[in-house]
Amino acid sequence: MISLTIDHVTKRFGETVALRKLDLKIEAGEIFFLLGPSGCGKTTLLRTIAGFVVPEEGRVLFGDEEVTNQPPHLRNTGMMFQSYALWPHLTVAENVAFGLEERKLARPEISRRVEDALASVRMKGYGDRRIHQLSGGQQQRVALARALVIRPRCLLLDEPLSNLDAKLRLEMRTEIRRICKESGLTAIYVTHEQKEALSIADRMAVMEGGNIRQVGKPVELYRAPVSQFVSDFMGETNFVSGRVLEANYGLSVETSFGPFTAALPTQGFVPKSGEQCVLSIRPESWRLSTTPPKENAVTGKITYCTYLGETAQYLFTAPGGTLKIYELNPRFMEHGGDREVFASVSPEDVVVLPP
Repeated sequence: MISLTIDHVTKRFGETVALRKLDLKIEAGEIFFLLGPSGCGKTTLLRTIAGFVVPEEGRVLFGDEEVTNQPPHLRNTGMMFQSYALWPHLTVAENVAFGLEERKLARPEISRRVEDALASVRMKGYGDRRIHQLSGGQQQRVALARALVIRPRCLLLDEPLSNLDAKLRLEMRTEIRRICKESGLTAIYVTHEQKEALSIADRMAVMEGGNIRQVGKPVELYRAPVSQFVSDFMGETNFVSGRVLEANYGLSVETSFGPFTAALPTQGFVPKSGEQCVLSIRPESWRLSTTPPKENAVTGKITYCTYLGETAQYLFTAPGGTLKIYELNPRFMEHGGDREVFASVSPEDVVVLPP
């Protein structure tokens, strides 16, 4: 179990700057996610940590040891790829044992460690099977066992669940977190799937254009984003332009929907009276009622409804514009058409962002 430090790292591919003077600290035993759209630099950063990419500037440290120019095979990292990269002509056990054989361990030690690795991913008894005899989820577990069997200093995962169906992805999220925590591993995980990151990560970084836009715990990035990019990337939201009327213990903001009260931001942008801003309000934060609420209320009509069983997704049209509102355990579907209803939101759910 080691910590990782990315110190002022820059990487270019021709005229394209893939990483821009990045600074990042990943704690020992942490499951850390690199999240962002395609081309943001997250895979380049993972490959830099693995040693497949050497930066033009900056340093990579494993604990106190600098490994910036150290080749991949000397870093002792376990890497799991999107494609799994399993050999079809080898058995499950032979696939898992490959890294140990390259290290020339004794045969009894290899057998014992392969058995332990397969047991840790709940694949005990599958050692003699061929890869084509396994389901997608089982192949994913074999790839994970192969990464774990070498007892890596850290585990690197590059979108490992992208080839699985939705049900298997849900199952493997829990399994990956369990295995990493039981093994005491520091893990760095690349994905563009927000829910995957939110459900597994201890902390995460959202990247854009080779830059890190925000680092924090999943709940911090979802509920307290510092920019419109992070807010929009982490999930659906309503952006409402406004102007700050008061900035004392809370914020009073004038918008096209009427005045809103918001909690003061704890980090990032803290506006002053008279400044322009943008409010980010998640669709699930709204509450619908047939009587006027006391604060942060908008009067309008439900003009469109998508029923999804446990939730309903509404388009809520008001004089100031249209809002997305999600209702858990839906009750207001019959209030569509010309019936007037009220939507309200708590000040704690109104996030104030720079314009």
